[in-house]
Amino acid sequence: MMPQPSQPPRKTQTKVVAAIPCFNTQPFITGVVAKAKEHVDQVIVIDDGSGDGTAEAARAAGALVTTHDTNRGYGKAIRSCFEAAKTNDADILVILDGDNQHNPDEIPLLLKPLLKGEADLVIGSRFLTDEVTMPRYRKFGISVITLLFNLGSETKVSDAQSGFRAYDKKVFQSLSLAETGMSVSIETLVKAKRSGFRIKEVPIHCHYPSSRLSIKAIKHGLGIIFAMLRLRFKNLL
Repeated sequence: MMPQPSQPPRKTQTKVVAAIPCFNTQPFITGVVAKAKEHVDQVIVIDDGSGDGTAEAARAAGALVTTHDTNRGYGKAIRSCFEAAKTNDADILVILDGDNQHNPDEIPLLLKPLLKGEADLVIGSRFLTDEVTMPRYRKFGISVITLLFNLGSETKVSDAQSGFRAYDKKVFQSLSLAETGMSVSIETLVKAKRSGFRIKEVPIHCHYPSSRLSIKAIKHGLGIIFAMLRLRFKNLL
């Protein structure tokens, strides 16, 4: 009997990858990576042109690091998260911030609906808990953006700007993103909904350092609102 060609081993376990987009988060990234490693199979840090040793600290903590030569913006960092998940054969991608705002110990909350087959994209919502501690100006801005997303839509969410999310493989492999700034969070939801992916939210807690309303924050919020309107006029909703 002729020997049969060997077959590649089948993957029997769901591979979960956490990707962390970062810009100058050296004081926090070691702890974030260490905690995230307790809940996922691999941690990847996307260093978006930091100049403070973020990449070195992440590597020392055991993360795989992808580095942008310059600061390209949050949108491009998220695209790099998607690409890293595909390159590293992830079945589920979790994205969380590297500045200690998100609690990596809440990763299992986001994974549960995906592992049970109840959702394709899970949002960690800051508004599904009684302990909403974010600054009032930020809460107002997010509420406006979320209202615009929900307006006239069958799929409604409570936190359209949360950066703490989990994606099934078919979502991060199929979505093509173009936004370069924070508006990528809205673009992702718009295109996921348009593609028929199931979106679910789970409650999370978020830590905020003390901050004040600034011109930069106002411009940031207006930029996202304008991007939301642009996406609506393109009939993507």
